[in-house]
Amino acid sequence: MKKSEFTLKEIAHQAGLSLATIDRAINSRPGVKPSTRKRVKQALRELKSQQDQIFMVGRKFMIDVLVEAPDRFTELLRGALEAELQALNPAVFRCRFHMEEVIQPERIASQLRQIGLRGSHGVILKAPDLPEIVEAVDALVQKGIPVITVVTDLPHSKRLAYVGIDNRAAGETAAYLIGTWLSLPKATILVTLSSAGFRGEEEREMGFRKALRQDYPHLNLVEVSGGLGKNQATGELVAHALRQNPNICAVYSVGGANMAVLQAFKECDRKLHVFIAHDLDVDNLKLLKQQRINAVLHHNLKIDMHTCCRLIMQANGALPRQEINPLSAIQVITPFNIPVV
Repeated sequence: MKKSEFTLKEIAHQAGLSLATIDRAINSRPGVKPSTRKRVKQALRELKSQQDQIFMVGRKFMIDVLVEAPDRFTELLRGALEAELQALNPAVFRCRFHMEEVIQPERIASQLRQIGLRGSHGVILKAPDLPEIVEAVDALVQKGIPVITVVTDLPHSKRLAYVGIDNRAAGETAAYLIGTWLSLPKATILVTLSSAGFRGEEEREMGFRKALRQDYPHLNLVEVSGGLGKNQATGELVAHALRQNPNICAVYSVGGANMAVLQAFKECDRKLHVFIAHDLDVDNLKLLKQQRINAVLHHNLKIDMHTCCRLIMQANGALPRQEINPLSAIQVITPFNIPVV
């Protein structure tokens, strides 16, 4: 690696590794695993992007952000968090990011245990609601490290709070929009989830199904899951559903990969009357501007990240105990009211 502008101690702290390991990696000495070199390079990128924070004076917080999600969403979340760091002054937040598109549950649990061993002021977590992950979260909390879940919750864990939208209300909102806009007397709506393991997605689907059954009983529903938000897998699932169900003419996309969803409709020569999606990521912004999707259910990730940091400060005694509302407002974004993100 080329010479760094940061000290070995700063890099070690950011990477969560020993000084000796950092020294070997920086100086290209043998005995360093490829995964360790990758972590060191990532730490250097994080230090660079958070450089303004390094020399600020104020109480310092080192937090870990562990997220399983497609790259288009993790970049959105990373940008939102880093944009809020300056607004937290005089507190100084530094972030270690652990973000991948697909992470095996046992590896998520292992990463949480590693965070517990090296210490952290708090963890922002997006992960499936599985027993081994809940157990690892509870172990962190027992060590005095607060955990905040975002986008999707682990309600049976000892996490400090869930920050994000009310997912059931989001599903109900999607049902209202599709039910109002879809004028066909008999139609089937396709609901796409990335994985049944994410409780937030499950709650959106449950809210959608409940509202549909209650207010629009003439509309049917077909669900596909398991594409993990990736284009090829999601496209194949959608194409199969279209071949099996000739009445599908609307989509509520909970799990993303919307370019692939639209491509599947095109290849199957099927008309799509209404398309509701989540999150203003790069793909959805493009599709919204092209009017290929009708609306995006959006919430301000910058506000979410600010709330997470305030909760971590509060848990560490840096803010007085007062109620902080962790729920975000659901915004219905159409091609004509796209905000600056």
